[in-house]
Amino acid sequence: MRLTRLLLIGLWLGLAGWSALAQSQVKLQVQPRVVIVSSGNTAAYSDAAQSLIAQLEQGGVSPYDIWQMNVADLLAQQTAGKLPRPRLFVALGTEASAALAIAPGGTPVLSALVPRSSFERVLRSSGRKVSAQFAAIYLDQPFARQLALVQLALPQAQRVGVLFGPDSVARAAMLRATAMAKHLTLVEASVDAPDGIFPALQLVLDSDVLLALADPQVYNSNSIQNILLSALRAKVPMVAFSPAYVRAGALLSLHTTPVQAGHQAAAWVTDLLADRPWPSAAVEPDDFEVSVNVHVARALGLSLDAPTLRLELRRLEHLP
Repeated sequence: MRLTRLLLIGLWLGLAGWSALAQSQVKLQVQPRVVIVSSGNTAAYSDAAQSLIAQLEQGGVSPYDIWQMNVADLLAQQTAGKLPRPRLFVALGTEASAALAIAPGGTPVLSALVPRSSFERVLRSSGRKVSAQFAAIYLDQPFARQLALVQLALPQAQRVGVLFGPDSVARAAMLRATAMAKHLTLVEASVDAPDGIFPALQLVLDSDVLLALADPQVYNSNSIQNILLSALRAKVPMVAFSPAYVRAGALLSLHTTPVQAGHQAAAWVTDLLADRPWPSAAVEPDDFEVSVNVHVARALGLSLDAPTLRLELRRLEHLP
C-alpha cells in the first residue's frame, strides 16, 4: 500500500511538472496583440503607456495581450531573432520610432509623444513614408490652435513675432497663411546657427507677442532663459509649447500631456484591432492643456484663467 501511494505521488508530481513545462512553453509561443516600445524610463513615457493600457483594457483588450519594453529590450530581442509579432507596435518617443522604422517584419507602427520635426528626421533616415503602416500622432499643436489662443488671451495683439530655425522653417509658409486667415501679421526672422539667436530675436521683439515654435535649434536649455529675459524686458509676452517654459517666465503654453497622448493613441490602436483602417497621414493632437504664469500675467495687467481658455479653444474647434 505504501509503495502504491509513493508511485501515485511520483506520477502526480511528474504530470504536474510536465503540465507546468507545457504551459510555460505555450506561454512563450503566445504573441501579444500590442507591443509598446518606450524611448526611455521617464515619467512622460510611463504616464503615456499607462494611459494607453488603461484605455485598451477598458475597451476589452486583455492585459496579457499588451507587452511593454524599451528600445534596448527591442534591439536585444531583434538580435536574438525573437522579435515579437504583434498586430501593431506603439512607439513612444523618437528613439523608439527610429528603432521600429528599420525593424523587420512589416508590422504596423504608430508613433506617439514625438515632435513633427523628429518624426520627419526618422522618415528621412529610414526611407519610410507616412502611411497606414507607419503613422504618427504629433506632439506639435496646430498653428490655427496656437494663434487662436493668442487672440483669446491677447485680443489686442496684431503682430506676432516668430523665430524660425532649421526644423521649423519648412512650415513657415503654412504659418504665414494661417496668420493671414486670422488677420494677424507675422514679424519673423530666421536662425541658422546658435550665435544667430539673439540678433534674430531683436528683429522680432517689435511685436505684440512672441510665439515660440518647437525648434530645438532655437528654443533649448541653453537659450530659453536669455530669450525670456529679453522678451520680458521688451514687455513682449511669450506663448510657448511647454509648461516648463511657463514656469520659467512665458505667459502661456499650449501643450498635450503624456496622458492625453496615450489616450489618443489608444483610439488608433482600437481601430486597428477592430480591422478599421488607419488614416494614411500623421495627425495633430486632439486634446491639450493651457498653462498660465499668473505672475507674468499680473505684471502685464492681464487676468487669465487656464481652464477657461482651454474650454474656449475646444468650443472653437467643436471638440467634445
